[in-house]
Amino acid sequence: MTKAAYLHIPFCHHICHYCDFNKVFMKNQPVEGYLNALDKEMAMAGVKQGLQSIFVGGGTPTSLNEAQLLQLVESIEQRLPLQPGAEYTFEANPGDLTPEKLRILKEGGVNRLSIGVQSFNDAHLKRIGRTHTKEDVLRTVRDAERAGFDHLSIDLIYGLPEQTVDDAVDTVKQALALGLPHYSAYSLIIEPKTVFYNLMAKGRLPLPKEEAEADMYEAVMREMEAQGLHQYEISNFARPGFESIHNITYWNNEEYYGFGAGAHGYVDGERYANFGPLKKYMQPIERNEQPRMSSQRVTKPEQMEEEMFLGLRKMEGVSIAAFEKQYGESPVQLFQKAIQEMTSRGLLEVEEGFIRLTHRGKFLGNEVFQSFLIGAQM
Repeated sequence: MTKAAYLHIPFCHHICHYCDFNKVFMKNQPVEGYLNALDKEMAMAGVKQGLQSIFVGGGTPTSLNEAQLLQLVESIEQRLPLQPGAEYTFEANPGDLTPEKLRILKEGGVNRLSIGVQSFNDAHLKRIGRTHTKEDVLRTVRDAERAGFDHLSIDLIYGLPEQTVDDAVDTVKQALALGLPHYSAYSLIIEPKTVFYNLMAKGRLPLPKEEAEADMYEAVMREMEAQGLHQYEISNFARPGFESIHNITYWNNEEYYGFGAGAHGYVDGERYANFGPLKKYMQPIERNEQPRMSSQRVTKPEQMEEEMFLGLRKMEGVSIAAFEKQYGESPVQLFQKAIQEMTSRGLLEVEEGFIRLTHRGKFLGNEVFQSFLIGAQM
């Protein structure tokens, strides 16, 4: 049963230098037309059973004006039923959230905000192409709490150009001073077709050395733990009971709807991707057709691979018993080569019925995950 839905709002007032998500400048875009198409796509899905989580991301969902935001929230309320106690998250940019927008979200049933902060250093924010300041962040958090939101999360990025370990620690400490129940901290990834990628190709992007970035991650984990925030996934930290239900859906390899331009979904054993360009997305929907760019049935070997490399992102790891119940095979035998290699290198451990990353393995997670691809077993 599909228990989650992701909705993509591709509009931004400003494009950040590191962002490679499907997004467009908002000016002169058919925003209302897009929201109508999104409503129709949700209607075509015919969701009847209550979902346990909805996540509205982007782009910048809060770049919508009040009327557009109300249209979106009402559309979601009509098309996507929620279970009692479900998690309903909107991504937000500091400075975008007016008291009126917060009221619309709160009255529309939204109970969690994920705020893209990235840094508390104004010089670094400017360098990465963010338009908000530290003061905007503090004001946004205060306004959100005043509007009744008690489940707030903020995203941080470390490994920024010219950032030192001390800079990263200072940002984490300022974030933690807000006393929020959830934080995400990601290392900067340079993706093709971004401003940073072009600068790097020209030798004009002074990034921290690998050792410094590892020290930043170590410091993030240390500071979070010291404040009682449990690391439940490689990049995510929460107080007990405030873990992201939606993201755990992904890491548990469970199915979810993907709605909107460029959105990905996993429903009835098929993974699919929607067209990214707005016109290409909207035109099939006008013909009452799904806006699919691609769709493929996930084979059993692929499901088992995904179970491992997604599940190993969680600090609890992959349950051997749950894997055997789901697939009728032992992951320890099936992935014997990878497990032996990674345990011998001190990156993986098998104990208490779980396969999980060691502390050292967290720093080389991608290397561990790739070893579980079936091709790597040959």
